[in-house]
Amino acid sequence: MHTPVMLAQTLEALAVAPAGFYVDCTFGRGGHSRAILERLGPEGRLLAFDRDPAACAAGVELAADPRFELIHERFSHLEAVLAARGRLGTASGVLMDLGVSSPQLDDPARGFSFSASGPLDMRMDPSQGPSCADWLNQAKQTDIENCLWEYGEERFSRRIARAIVAARSRAPLQTTGELAAIVAGAVPRRPARIHPATRTFQALRILINDELGELRAGLAQGTRALGVGGRFVVISFHSLEDRMVKRYFRDLARPPEPPALPAESPFRLLQRKPVTADEAEVAANPRARSANLRALERAA
Repeated sequence: MHTPVMLAQTLEALAVAPAGFYVDCTFGRGGHSRAILERLGPEGRLLAFDRDPAACAAGVELAADPRFELIHERFSHLEAVLAARGRLGTASGVLMDLGVSSPQLDDPARGFSFSASGPLDMRMDPSQGPSCADWLNQAKQTDIENCLWEYGEERFSRRIARAIVAARSRAPLQTTGELAAIVAGAVPRRPARIHPATRTFQALRILINDELGELRAGLAQGTRALGVGGRFVVISFHSLEDRMVKRYFRDLARPPEPPALPAESPFRLLQRKPVTADEAEVAANPRARSANLRALERAA
């Protein structure tokens, strides 16, 4: 089971109106979507996206609800989907819960985690693009270094990249266990608080799924999806995502430079600092520890 992070805070930020139209850009296992549907009346509507076929399969049970639609699609295609439905610029709320879900992490066959060895895949949609193993087995050493440094902020990126290239020269990399062991052997011993391969796995997952490119496109399109009074809520789990969201929302809410008109931005921040999970939620759901929620409203 996947426990949605900061559910109460998310619903408060969205301020769900019974007759509103809402977009859940990251359905996952439907925790946020179900809570939104509980607050919608007969006239309300919810459109959900997910690029993971397994997540879409898990949403079949909601298909009988006439207020709900789930589509297998990246949220970087949000604008085109809404335009085709005559819904662009009408959303009462847009939600993004970024990163990977617990079911994805817990299934060794998906290759997102080093906790149990499995195929080195990491694709959100296994039917599209190269797997992590495909990329690692042919990428230049400098490209691997850059990936680990840029997306994982891994200070031992050069050592790790060198070790990966040496290992694959003996035999192609195939499993998460192999990669985790290579990383662990390449870096100095660290405190046991986090596994030495944590940043490497994060970086490769971001690269394989173009997560920052998707987020960049999704932020722009999610903003254009909003109607007047609509709210855009984003939950992020690492600093690269959070910085992008923070800067994008801040720049939108900033008044335009003179002599531009109107004198005030049509957007406003709902809070200056991110909302985080309280101690009770972190104790019950450790994944919430690194979550940051930011929200923006289209005021005009």
